[in-house]
Amino acid sequence: MSNSVKYLTLTPENFKSEVIKSNIPVLVDFWAAWCGPCQVMNPIVTDLADKWSEKVKVGKANIDDNETIATEYNVQAIPTIIIFQHGEIVARFTSIVPQTVLEEKLNELTHSIAA
Repeated sequence: MSNSVKYLTLTPENFKSEVIKSNIPVLVDFWAAWCGPCQVMNPIVTDLADKWSEKVKVGKANIDDNETIATEYNVQAIPTIIIFQHGEIVARFTSIVPQTVLEEKLNELTHSIAA
């Protein structure tokens, strides 16, 4: 998959350094391979990673491989998208979310940083 995918694959080992300690907002997609709605969200998340790569980190955490992270952030349904800023949760979306809604939130966050 070397088609320059710009999202991070998150694991318990890198979650803290990539998400909690990040100095820019981080969008985390909690998903699973068997989840139909997650497959619908995948191209949206990939597109966001590509479009926002300069301002926002985008990561994906497979809940089957990362149960500890999913439990810690109370992910009870997937897909769940959580946006972190300075280690804090600033937005949370469950189920299929239109790309425009996610972009509005990212825009709001990145503009508040620049302001």
